[in-house]
Amino acid sequence: MKPLALLGLTVLGMLAAIGRIALFAGRSVSHLVRPPFYGREFMAALLNIGWLSLPVVGLTAVFTGGALALQIYAGGSRFNAEAVVPQIVAVGMVRELGPVLVGLMIAARVTSSIAAEIATMKVTEQIDALVTLSTHPMKYLTVPRVLAATLVVPLLVGVGDIIGIFGGYAVATGTLGFNPAAYIRNTVNFLEPLDVISSLTKGAVFGFAAATMGCFHGMNSGRGAMGVGRATKSAVEGAAVLILAANFVLTGVFFTL
Repeated sequence: MKPLALLGLTVLGMLAAIGRIALFAGRSVSHLVRPPFYGREFMAALLNIGWLSLPVVGLTAVFTGGALALQIYAGGSRFNAEAVVPQIVAVGMVRELGPVLVGLMIAARVTSSIAAEIATMKVTEQIDALVTLSTHPMKYLTVPRVLAATLVVPLLVGVGDIIGIFGGYAVATGTLGFNPAAYIRNTVNFLEPLDVISSLTKGAVFGFAAATMGCFHGMNSGRGAMGVGRATKSAVEGAAVLILAANFVLTGVFFTL
C-alpha cells in the first residue's frame, strides 16, 4: 500500500497547491478594484515587463518565423504544396507559436525576476516593514505587477506575431524564391479576425498567469538563499506548465468558435 499512499499524498499535495494559487489569484483580482493603487509601481512594472522584454521577444519570434518557413517549405515540397508557406506561417505564428513563445519568454524573464525580487524582500524582512508602515503587501507588490503583465503581454504577443511573420517573409522571399507582394497578399487574405483575437486573448491570460505565479512563489518563499532559489525555480516551472495548459484549453475554446 505504500506506493498508493505516496501517490495519494502527491495528488493531495498538488490539489492543495492549486487551491492556494487559485485563492491567491482571486485575492489579487479583488484588490484590483479597491484603493489604494500604486501608480509608480505599476509604471515600473510596465517598463520591466513590456519595454525591456522586447529584445528577447523579437529575436525569438524572428528566428522562429524563419525556421517555420523553411520547415513548411521542406515538408510541402514532398506534396507539391510549397505555395502554402505564407498561409501556414501566418496561422502558425498568430494562433499558436507567437503567444506560446512570448508566454514562455515572459515566464523565463519576468516570472523569475518577480519571484526572486519578492522572495528577497521577504528574506530581508522588507515585506514585514511594509506591514509596519500600514502598506498592504499584496496591493503594493502583487497588484501592479499582475495588472501590468495582463495589459502589456498581449501587446508583446502582437509584436511577436508581426516579427515572426516578417521572419518567415524574409526567408521565403530571400531564400526560397517567393514573390514579396504575393507573399504579403496571401498572408493578409488568409488571416481572420478570430485568429488575432485568440492570439491577444492568450497573451492576456499568459501574462496574468506568469505574474501571478511569480508573486505567489515570492510571497511564500522559504528563508535564506536556498528559499529564494527554490521560489524562483518553482515560479518558472509553474508558470511554464500553467501557460501550456491554458494554451491547450484556449485553443480548444477558439477551435469550437
